Amino acid sequence: MRRMLLILIGAALSGAPIDAHHSFAADYVETEMVSMEGDLLRFEHKNPHSIMVIAVTDERGQSQTFTAEWGGLNRLKRDGITNETLKVGDRLVLRGSPGRRPEERRIHLRGIHRPADGWTWGRQG
Repeated sequence: MRRMLLILIGAALSGAPIDAHHSFAADYVETEMVSMEGDLLRFEHKNPHSIMVIAVTDERGQSQTFTAEWGGLNRLKRDGITNETLKVGDRLVLRGSPGRRPEERRIHLRGIHRPADGWTWGRQG
């Protein structure tokens, strides 16, 4: 116990970040995949997770807003994604794991396709 306390104090004093990160599985059904097409309303390129908000037209012709949670800045940078990659108004096809609470209309993003120019990211199938 004393050793663990000393390690935590040492990490705090060294300036090393202590990161408490949640599991995506707590919020999303990672064993399922959904696909949706809509227009980008907002793209927040930030840490700890980037966020996309899109407007999707449902089967009744009603517009529904969905939020897609994505990777953080370092991960997206490794994939060539910048804050200029996506623009408000882009028509996108998203694939991802649905949220555990359907009324929140959220997905954990796994793949993106932009039909206008064929750009893709991640898993498409």
